[in-house]
Amino acid sequence: MSESTAGVATAGTEEAARPTAQKRVFNLAWPVIGESFLETMLMVVDTWMVAQLSTAAIAGVGASAQVMFFIIAALGALSVGSSVLVAQAFGAGNLEQAARLARQSIIWSILLSLPLALTGFFLSGQVIALFGVEPDVAQIAKEYLQVTMATVVVLIVLMIGGGALRGLGDSQTPMRVTALANFVNVFLTYGLIFGVAGLPGLGAVGSAWGTFLSRLLAAILLLIVMWRGRQGVSIAGRSNWLPEFSVASSVMRIGVPAALEQLLISAAFTAMTAIVASLGTAALASHRIAFNILSLSFLPGFGFAIAATALVGQSFGARKPEEGAEAAAIATRWAAAWMAAMGVVSYLLAEPIMALFSQDETVLRDGVNAIQVVALAQPFWAVLFVQSGALRGMGNTNFPLRVNSASLWATMAIAWLAVNYFNGQIAHVWGVFLLTSPINAFILWKRFKRAVAEWTSQVENHPQPVATPEPAVSN
Repeated sequence: MSESTAGVATAGTEEAARPTAQKRVFNLAWPVIGESFLETMLMVVDTWMVAQLSTAAIAGVGASAQVMFFIIAALGALSVGSSVLVAQAFGAGNLEQAARLARQSIIWSILLSLPLALTGFFLSGQVIALFGVEPDVAQIAKEYLQVTMATVVVLIVLMIGGGALRGLGDSQTPMRVTALANFVNVFLTYGLIFGVAGLPGLGAVGSAWGTFLSRLLAAILLLIVMWRGRQGVSIAGRSNWLPEFSVASSVMRIGVPAALEQLLISAAFTAMTAIVASLGTAALASHRIAFNILSLSFLPGFGFAIAATALVGQSFGARKPEEGAEAAAIATRWAAAWMAAMGVVSYLLAEPIMALFSQDETVLRDGVNAIQVVALAQPFWAVLFVQSGALRGMGNTNFPLRVNSASLWATMAIAWLAVNYFNGQIAHVWGVFLLTSPINAFILWKRFKRAVAEWTSQVENHPQPVATPEPAVSN
């Protein structure tokens, strides 16, 4: 056999051995969905435990948790920049650069989160006061927020590490680590809330301490895995641990728009909490319970979106736009199918699910109405989640920033008008998504379709790869 024939045969064998596009999507998506499910269940279990204390307790934890979502989004979305660049370097076969980016992402996440954690700890009372909640609710929220703000660094390291591993195509390790953390959390949180097994009974704030300790364990385990290495990429060694502004600039070029997007989205949901809080403590409690329950139905969309980001990023690094487009299409179809199914289930079982958390008639009624309304918007959210993730994988984080944040803030504006001028209730607040989500999804779908065409043209016009990949599409 000639050398050229042998080369063709070898290439054919490698191509045949390579997983199909659908299998690659599922191999990345299902562990992410599992991990997100476990994280959400952590919140659901904590909410259930706190709900056994009082309505004021669950409302207070809900208000402080919303603030934490805002803070985590500001820093955690920087993991998007790390994940995308690691995926692109890995796709291009540059393992040394992928390791360097992983180290720098961890260092910069710590440097940026420390001052924020300290500031948030000392300003917790003033922040909670912005919600205008009742005094007993405000006190619980302040104490809970002080604990979680002081420990935000641990969660950020956990998120950054998980993002870097997913950029390498390893989403199973973060899932396994999260599963262990959740197992530990159930026992710690229960003991610290109610004072069992020799642990102090701290009430609602015990939930915050239990979650922190379990996540600290998870972060340590994840760093150990990254030190040992995955896919030929390891953070072990002494090099690249000093902060490098050039690497930070590259990460932030992608990460900052993603972080700003999440900040604006979290701010909008914080505003939504404030809008609902104006309806009373019972309404705020039902909103918190419904939000946790609805988070479960979002998981397929988040999982397939992260898979799309990683696979499109790897395809971009390898200069194979057709593979990235195929992965995004598969992820979108499956996310829409799964979220539609979850919507049907949540609509039909809304009342018995809500009854697990509260027997208060008002809380139960408002929560059921909110869940059933949002169930109808699930397929549209699936499309906008995955298409946003696909654009980020190409390095385009500005377009999802503009479209998603504008859509959500328009939703909040309409919701505010509904509550303040048309006697709207929780169902009306959530119902506005039925107007805005389809438009949002369509705009993102069209933009990614155009982006693929621009990406393909760029590869065809410049067949030789450049030293440092640049975003394939304009923002």
